Amino acid sequence: MDRGWIDEQLLKRYQEVEDPTYLQERAGRYLTFNKHIRRMQRITGEPNGRHLLDVGAYVGVFVDVAQEAGWQVEGIEPSRWAVKVAGRDGLPVREGTLSSVDGSEGSYDVITLWDVVEHFEDPSREFERAFDLLRPGGFVVLHTIDVSSPTARLMGARWPFLMEMHLVYFSRYTLRAMLEKIGFEVRSVHTAGRYLSLRYLAGRVEAAFGSRIGRIMKAIVRGLRLESREVPVNTFDLFTMYGRKPAE
Repeated sequence: MDRGWIDEQLLKRYQEVEDPTYLQERAGRYLTFNKHIRRMQRITGEPNGRHLLDVGAYVGVFVDVAQEAGWQVEGIEPSRWAVKVAGRDGLPVREGTLSSVDGSEGSYDVITLWDVVEHFEDPSREFERAFDLLRPGGFVVLHTIDVSSPTARLMGARWPFLMEMHLVYFSRYTLRAMLEKIGFEVRSVHTAGRYLSLRYLAGRVEAAFGSRIGRIMKAIVRGLRLESREVPVNTFDLFTMYGRKPAE
């Protein structure tokens, strides 16, 4: 695998990532991605067998959703564990990174990066690679955390997205500026929520606001037997941006 410009130690860490608890939230992720893809297709056009590359596909939830919608899709993911999980489910996810994709210029109609760009060591070079891989008129779809959001500012050091493996933090302005510098036309930006289980949500509340509040919420959720109930949550600190490669 061509490691390109990615730091060897950083790549090794991502290759070794395993997160079985991620699978507990799979139902919510399917709900979230089904919502995403409906909006995506309104902006990028219907699939009609067009080619889509999902970067940082992890266990392949979005790959599965995109296949069901009619896309010719492939995923790429550095975590060896996640690639094995996707393979067991029969999903076309292979080990690698965006810099290791060996497709020729103009290979894809859409490239998606869900919760990935904050992990890039050099986002500009990754976006340049995406630009090259897209056909004229193709779209890059980026979903990431918003460091300038009111939620991030209000929570400060308690903001849950402040973590070691997040290397770069974007605002809507800085991400737009980077894409436009490369040559993309930004066509849409919107705040995006997600579906979370009440079990997971109670854990996040506990981590952000203290064990007492978390214990109370967990007790209520358990008492009502709602641990697996998926609920829509929008904390207004996640956004999706669509960049279009100009048509020739």
